Amino acid sequence: MIVSLEHVSKYYGAELILKDVNAAIQEKDRIGLVGPNGEGKSTLLNMIAANLDYEEGEIILSSGATIGYLKQNSGLSNGRSIQEEMRSVFSELLALGEEVEQLHQQMAQHHDDPAALEELTALYSKKQALFEQREGYSIDVKINMILSGMGFANYDRNTITDNLSGGEKTRLAIAQLLLREPNLLILDEPTNHLDFKTLGWLEEYLSSYKGALLVVSHDRYFLDHLVGKIWEVERCALTEYNGNYSSYVKQKKERVERQLKEYEIQQAQIAHMEDYIARNLVRATTSKMAKSRRTQLEHIERIEKPQLWSKKASFTFDYDEEPVKDVLHAEDMAVSVGLADNRKVLCRNLNIDVLRGEKIAFIGPNGVGKSSLLKALMGMIPSEYKRLDWGRKVKISYYDQENKQLSPEKKAIDEIWDRFPSMVETDVRNILGRVLLSGEDVYKEVGQLSGGERAKVAFAVMMLERGNVLIMDEPTNHLDIASKEMLEDALASFTGTLIMVSHDRYMLNKIPTKIIEMHANGIEIYNGRYDYYLEHKREPAEVKAPAKSEASKENSQKYHRSKQERAHQVAVQKRIALLEKLIEEGETRIEELSAQMAEPDIAADYQKVDEICKTIEEIKSQNEAYSEEWLELCEEAN
Repeated sequence: MIVSLEHVSKYYGAELILKDVNAAIQEKDRIGLVGPNGEGKSTLLNMIAANLDYEEGEIILSSGATIGYLKQNSGLSNGRSIQEEMRSVFSELLALGEEVEQLHQQMAQHHDDPAALEELTALYSKKQALFEQREGYSIDVKINMILSGMGFANYDRNTITDNLSGGEKTRLAIAQLLLREPNLLILDEPTNHLDFKTLGWLEEYLSSYKGALLVVSHDRYFLDHLVGKIWEVERCALTEYNGNYSSYVKQKKERVERQLKEYEIQQAQIAHMEDYIARNLVRATTSKMAKSRRTQLEHIERIEKPQLWSKKASFTFDYDEEPVKDVLHAEDMAVSVGLADNRKVLCRNLNIDVLRGEKIAFIGPNGVGKSSLLKALMGMIPSEYKRLDWGRKVKISYYDQENKQLSPEKKAIDEIWDRFPSMVETDVRNILGRVLLSGEDVYKEVGQLSGGERAKVAFAVMMLERGNVLIMDEPTNHLDIASKEMLEDALASFTGTLIMVSHDRYMLNKIPTKIIEMHANGIEIYNGRYDYYLEHKREPAEVKAPAKSEASKENSQKYHRSKQERAHQVAVQKRIALLEKLIEEGETRIEELSAQMAEPDIAADYQKVDEICKTIEEIKSQNEAYSEEWLELCEEAN
């Protein structure tokens, strides 16, 4: 056991936040912490991390256990470089390495003093053995591996962290925390600012993490693939469920249904007893029995009526007229940004066909032009194409991830009313109420609303527009889990056509019938959802522009070039494996040589000690060269 919570309660003033929490975190536990915003998730994390006091109960940390806690949106900003920030994790170990080096130099200076040399050699052997045991020679390899995995492979390591973006600082903070390797790793929304590639790496790394994990995340796919236990914080209580997020959703539904049935049965029993008491209490012949029933009723343990999370938004997308079968045809399309000399082509060779009723998701690396493509298809920005046709009777309704289609200076109610002036006020307020904007909130300016509230206003507009083609750019970005699930249910039941860009892998595994991955020089089409895409994913090096009626010679050249690339990739992977073997062999040899120097006969012989030290330095130098080559090849392979 790493942490135990026993009857813990927390108040903020007179307000109860958490009540009688009992839970434990065992070694190797993978726990996802979920619950509505404002219910106490961050409070619980801070108490476990000893950053916050509590009023009742006890939180016990096992002896020697360490906790690493990354808060949401926290990052690094202290004037140090990326490399300095990462190496600071190993400050004590690096100091030990410097001490080993100094002892080596002192041994060379005392080669004519056997007594001093023997003492220095013994100390050197001891210190170096400790340095080896703590994997001191692997520091840079570890740093390179973590930084590469977290998306910093091509960054200048001398970059000052103050000059990084907020997202980059958060990624770097995660990298630093992974290098620390605490017994309990606490992460609050770690998947923000991560692309698919980095997300996949982080999931794989954390799945084999030797300590325990406690994670707060709105990324349900991340929770599904990583955790084996869910802690739900709701209405001041913590409830534990075994399994991943999807299993939790199913168990929670079954539990609520079971509790509701038990509640209804008990309520019927209570009503029957109350009716019996009311009818028989004043009758002489039945008064005694009625009083007995009243006593039973007073002592009955009442079942509380179960409640789901707070009221959820309601989305429904309908349309009035079907479009033709061929909704969209785009041929030889290129998407660019900027004008004249500043023009930059983001992607080209795009050939896209969309049929009525299809649900298509565009994915791809940041900067490839996914959002720009949606705008180009609608004619909102200039683009080049051989042909771009929307079918007859197509009516588009568009969701912008930055909600630029809304007017920030308008009140929420006016944003709706100005677009649909024939509506009466009651209907306008009703549609806003469906997306959980009510009371005085409807009179707030759009610019003063939270990101989630603005998104819901945009969805209210879309519901009223009744488009038969929905185009959505990152629709779940600002939504809580409950709202995401309601939106997904609405899109799943939508019988029209959906074209979207999304990084929400849970949604990508539930909604689209087709995934299109964009690259700078073309697209790859996968006729399935996200897991299908992962299973059949082809490397970008194999992505070619769509076949054209050119000479077969060009196609043959492309084939051979692709074949050569695949052969090169195989060679790179073999070399990486060999380098890892050579580095491991070198470290083993250093351990053996260090052990030899501790032997009395050798420790007393300066020449032998000096030869061994030189050999160790040569192996260290060679390992450093191997490590640099390993990193370069890993970057190439990625």
